[in-house]
Amino acid sequence: MAGAGITGRTRPTKVKKQASAAKRKRDDVDVEKLEAAVAALEPKSATYKDFTDLPLSEPTKAGLKAGHFAVMTDVQAKAIPLALQGHDILGAAKTGSGKTLSFLIPVLENLYRLQHIGADAGLGALILSPTRELAIQIFDVLRKIGKHGHMFAAGLLIGGKSLESERDALTRMNIVVATPGRMLQHLSQTAAFNVDDLKMLVLDEADRILDMGFQRDVDAIVEYLPKERQTLLFSATQSRKVSDLARLSLQDPEYVSVHAEDKSATPKGLTQNYIICPIEQKLDTLWSFIQASKKSKILCFFSSAKTVRFVYESFRHMQPGIPLLHIHGRQKQGARLDVTAKFSAAKNSCLFATDVAARGLDFPAVDFVIQVDCPDDVDTYIHRVGRTARYNREGRGVLFLAPSEEEGMLKRLEQKKVPVELINVRQKKKTSIKEQLQNMNFKDPAIKYLGQKAFMTHVKSLYLQKDKEVFKLKEYDLEAYAASLGLPGTPRIKFLANDDSKQKKQANREKIEVSDDSEEEEAPKAEKPVRTKYDRMFERQNQDVLAEHYKKLVRDGDDDEAANDFSGAGAGDADDDFMAVKRRIPADSDDEVSANETFGIDASTDPAVPGGKVVKLAGASQPLVIDSHRREKLLKSKKKLLQFMDKGKKIVYDDEGNAHEVYELEGEEEFKARGLPEEQRQKFIEQARQIVEAADVDDKAAAREKRREKLRKRKEKERGELVAASDDDDEDGGVQLAGTGEDLLANFRADAMYSDEDEDADDGADEDDEEAPQLVEKKQKKWFQSDSEDEERESKKKRRKGRDARHVVEQPETLEDMEDMAARLLG
Repeated sequence: MAGAGITGRTRPTKVKKQASAAKRKRDDVDVEKLEAAVAALEPKSATYKDFTDLPLSEPTKAGLKAGHFAVMTDVQAKAIPLALQGHDILGAAKTGSGKTLSFLIPVLENLYRLQHIGADAGLGALILSPTRELAIQIFDVLRKIGKHGHMFAAGLLIGGKSLESERDALTRMNIVVATPGRMLQHLSQTAAFNVDDLKMLVLDEADRILDMGFQRDVDAIVEYLPKERQTLLFSATQSRKVSDLARLSLQDPEYVSVHAEDKSATPKGLTQNYIICPIEQKLDTLWSFIQASKKSKILCFFSSAKTVRFVYESFRHMQPGIPLLHIHGRQKQGARLDVTAKFSAAKNSCLFATDVAARGLDFPAVDFVIQVDCPDDVDTYIHRVGRTARYNREGRGVLFLAPSEEEGMLKRLEQKKVPVELINVRQKKKTSIKEQLQNMNFKDPAIKYLGQKAFMTHVKSLYLQKDKEVFKLKEYDLEAYAASLGLPGTPRIKFLANDDSKQKKQANREKIEVSDDSEEEEAPKAEKPVRTKYDRMFERQNQDVLAEHYKKLVRDGDDDEAANDFSGAGAGDADDDFMAVKRRIPADSDDEVSANETFGIDASTDPAVPGGKVVKLAGASQPLVIDSHRREKLLKSKKKLLQFMDKGKKIVYDDEGNAHEVYELEGEEEFKARGLPEEQRQKFIEQARQIVEAADVDDKAAAREKRREKLRKRKEKERGELVAASDDDDEDGGVQLAGTGEDLLANFRADAMYSDEDEDADDGADEDDEEAPQLVEKKQKKWFQSDSEDEERESKKKRRKGRDARHVVEQPETLEDMEDMAARLLG
């Protein structure tokens, strides 16, 4: 029997499998239709306005409709058709013009037509972003337009998350949005991650990714990727450098620039102004502006994270009346996401940020963008100011420029077609916060530390700027800037001090060179001969090691003539002499007199030493020859003169008070006079034995006295215990002598114990380690025990003690002992 649900197999096919097979068949038909429609596109001649004009798949259309995307922007209308046909694209458009959809829609459509779906397909598209926040924003848009029917597996790879959890899911991804550093880490460490089937590479904010900050990471990533791929580059300020394009292996790229012919490189709804503000007045101006705009949404940019933290903490303590937030690259990922979410949702807020928030982030309804610190270049300015006036909205940007920055920065802005107008600050509404900052720095050391760090990092950023025509460090009043931060003084910056010292040295060198040139202008310039190591050796001055050898070399004439030369004779013919005296040290000077008095120096000239003198040091066997300034300086240092003194000798005194050296050696004759060596050895041993025996007698006497004292204390303690025990026996009724009140057994036991101890003491036995008997505390009565049981137990103990005592005296030694025992028993 055959039916609609029966195939050629013996078993009927399930309805679910039939449905999936039918769906695949429909998808194949849709893909064929889309391929034909895409091939028929004419992006260079035709014009497209709506997304419905493009051949898009049904899931993509549903996602665009759910996201309320209907009309394309200029960059989308030009870039999407070219990207659908597989062209490499260089896209440049103003900020807020919809560049994200310009590459996300081609990514979804091209992978859909290739049916690059499922874990077995591998990675199909890689989207790189310079910052984590921008990567998260791209991933959110991708999820918004792709969740209505697309079956792709998409992932987000950014820092701040567990590498292991990302590694497990990465092998199943078809689309990945990542930062360059995290992507390179997975490519080098995740063995199962395969990118051989990559179809598309997208670089958002491509000019930032291709610059020196990410150059090494991007070059390493490109080496892992296949050469045959489609590459899309989008940014507000695009690069056309051949070197950048060659690094990415672009093949005949299409350049899409919809605003290249516009008069302005920024959005039309953006009003741009700048003010002339010295560096020491920036915080006062910013505080006054925030006070006047409490119902606005403000984004303020600074050059360093330390400055952001200091301004945030300082303004927060002063309570400006508007919510304050701050974001910088040193924050953790969770904190940065919280800040961006809060600022996006807020209606009135002020965000202090570094350039980490300058690119790609879409903050809705930003009213003002204040650039407190001058940007590095015009591209950075465009990206910063692009956080406002997005999607044909209105916004306003204000740039703070120092007087030395105005000319150079305006010139560069004009070259990039960025119109800015000068406005003035109303001085009446300007408030100084210098005293408040000083009070905070005085009371809170943490804010003071942040202020010092903010000052140093800001000055360092100015020092490291490449554009020296705009940033002229010497024209900034750094002392006034430090005072404006509330600091008690200007922090010391090491690199500035080193730079000043280098400049001074260079100036001195230039002066010397100029003087040498002026002196040698008349002399003909001759080529310098090659100098050997021997020439350099002979040219040395004040080297004592070579003094004698040097004299022998130069005395090629008569000795008298040489002596005259060294003594300075013929000074008028100094130019003709081969060797002339360069330095002369006078025999007497005030410094030398003071040194002589201090160190006991007797200085006198020596005719044998040419141009020098001989100094006799107290305590030195050899005199010191002074023939150079270096040797002369030795006379002022007592520590350095010690190396020329004779070494001292250590003296010890014997018992008779005679002085001897520490290692004094005895003469051979003196040794033999005292006898043969063996006799002296025996004599020494005998003397040592006598000393030891005498000491041993004293030690034994001291030990014996110690034992006796210990025994005496023990007896006294035991007598006290026996007296206490006899009192207890009187109460209980023990065996007593008439009229005495003493326990016979106790006395007998005590006498026996004393006799034993006396014998041990006489024998000299060492009892130092014995312990004195201690009284055992009586145990507490249990709840179930009665008083009668206690009395019975005590009586048993006493009877047992009596038996022990009788057992001790059962063997008398003498007749008196036997009579004594009998009398006590009969008694």
